[in-house]
Amino acid sequence: MSHTIRLANAKDYSRIMEIWESAVKATHDFLAEEDFNYFKEVIPRDYLPNLEVYLITEDEKAEGFASVAEGNLEMLFIHNDTRGKGYGRKLYEFMKEKKGLTKVDVNEQNPQAIGFYEKMGFRQTGRSEKDGSGKDYPIIHMSL
Repeated sequence: MSHTIRLANAKDYSRIMEIWESAVKATHDFLAEEDFNYFKEVIPRDYLPNLEVYLITEDEKAEGFASVAEGNLEMLFIHNDTRGKGYGRKLYEFMKEKKGLTKVDVNEQNPQAIGFYEKMGFRQTGRSEKDGSGKDYPIIHMSL
C-alpha cells in the first residue's frame, strides 16, 4: 500500500466531509439525524479551520483524515469503502509520532472505535455522560 500523509487545506473540506459522512453512517448508527445534520454543518465551519487536519491519500485521493490538539485525538475518520486497509493505523502512528497523541475520547456507542484504540494501546481512564457539544452521547476517555 503506497500512501502519503499531508496537511489538509480548505480545498480539501468537501472530500473530508465525504469521508466523514461515509464513516459516520457506517459506525455511528446511534446518532440522531438532527445531530448528524448539526455536525455536518459545524465541522467544516467551526472545527476544520481551527485544527491542523492531516489527510492520508492513496494515488492522490484522500481516504481518511485525523487531527490532534494538545495531545488529544480530535478526529480520525476513514472512508467506509477503504476501512480495514490499514489507513487508520497509519494515521494513528503518524499522529502519535508527529503530533504527540496520548489521549482520545470515543463515543461509548461505537464499540468498533473503542476496540481499535484498545488495539493501539489505549486504556479507559474515565467516562462522561455528554459529548463535547453537550449532547447526550456518552464518551469514553482513553489514554496511552
